[in-house]
Amino acid sequence: MTTTAGTKPHPIFLAGRWVESDDPLVVTNPANPNQPAGATFNASEAQYEEAVEAAVSAFEVTRTLPAYERGAILRNISAGIKARREELGRIMALEAGKPIRDALIEVDRAVITFRLGAEEAERMVGETIPLDLMPASKGRVGITRRFPIGPIAGISPFNFPLNLAAHKVSPAIASGNTIVLKPPSKDPLTMLTVAEIIEEAGPPAGSVSILPMTRELGDKMVADERFKLLTFTGSPSVGWRMKERAGKKKVVLELGGNAGVIVDKSADLDWAVRRLLVGSFTYAGQVCISVQRMFVHDDIWDELMRRFVEGAKSIKVGDPLDPETELGPMVDAAAAERTQRWVDEAVAMGGKILLGGKADGNFFPPTILTDVPPQAQVCSNEAFAPLAVAFRFKDFGDAIKQVNDSMFGLQTGVFTNDLANSWRAFNELEVGGVIVNDVPTYRIDHMPYGGVKDSGLGREGLRWAIEDMTEVRIMVLAQPG
Repeated sequence: MTTTAGTKPHPIFLAGRWVESDDPLVVTNPANPNQPAGATFNASEAQYEEAVEAAVSAFEVTRTLPAYERGAILRNISAGIKARREELGRIMALEAGKPIRDALIEVDRAVITFRLGAEEAERMVGETIPLDLMPASKGRVGITRRFPIGPIAGISPFNFPLNLAAHKVSPAIASGNTIVLKPPSKDPLTMLTVAEIIEEAGPPAGSVSILPMTRELGDKMVADERFKLLTFTGSPSVGWRMKERAGKKKVVLELGGNAGVIVDKSADLDWAVRRLLVGSFTYAGQVCISVQRMFVHDDIWDELMRRFVEGAKSIKVGDPLDPETELGPMVDAAAAERTQRWVDEAVAMGGKILLGGKADGNFFPPTILTDVPPQAQVCSNEAFAPLAVAFRFKDFGDAIKQVNDSMFGLQTGVFTNDLANSWRAFNELEVGGVIVNDVPTYRIDHMPYGGVKDSGLGREGLRWAIEDMTEVRIMVLAQPG
């Protein structure tokens, strides 16, 4: 059923049925905008209503589905994704512009994310709480258990069209909930292909819908009181506005950042440079934990920057379908144009370009800046581009303060072999994750992931997502007498 350029548009997955609409959605190819990657449809308002009503009805089934059945469904999805690895990687490269080698890694991560969902479904444990803390409570004990919350509205972003959607669908199924997912309009074909796998895995009818939709219909979903939780991954400006409209439902926001990395004088420079190149330029920097601000100790500044610039020069820019390509296009022309404006602004404010800095259509080369004022957009806002801005520091505590001088707080990398500095960073950095001796871009899918300040609300990672998708209920047992 998978579509490619020149073939019939891919239908959308409405509560277990494949349907079309009167609103076609053409999917562009970022590497070649004149050649579409494929096509599908935006859901109509009536189709949206059908999906929500089905999710509400199906919840009466999923809420009592035993753990072994939820686990089996998720393992089937995991196996199905693994079996179609090459196909999914190619679709992602075409519609998202993600280099094929990175796309295949994302497919592998999604295999794990659904497998982990199965494991978490089978270990949703409660606890026993002694309640006899005073004479009047003698003979009483409490038992807790987590219960599914209800229909979930999920909205996933373009930069990881498979795995970040999996982080919504997998814990929803694992916890006994239903879900309506709005995949990104820029690259919906990846999750629509996964919907074929989900259908084959046999979830209860109506429990999962994958519906591309307009922004207007998405806004309706955000405010819809029939959903008990909204989980959104995307830009901070959009996410916080959604929270204002979400009403009484729970809200989980995985938003952006201007991730910092500290390279201390004790760092292993060979390792640090290799990882900085990955963290700064993977998927053209279109990663919310991409290295954006680098704080480098004075004692190693010259050597590290020399190696970093030389390494960036050797990055292969080109066709995402070429296995040798390390950096492909940005997602569209608007993204490349915005990056150019921000780089130009930084230079006008006194910044220096050590490498790159000029867009070529949708492609933007690896770009390294220094001497940029902190208030410039490339420092203070989320660049979401293949650029890094480097700053010197002499005192480790001052580097921490500079990282914290941001409205964001997602993750920070700290390269150091000083144990005291590792602990200090962990204690003082205002972020959701401190990654010691690696870039902030590091994530594995079972760890708690999320930010503070403008970077979000709540945590993803299967176990932590399930906590938001469930409610704790206590039963108190009293022994008469």
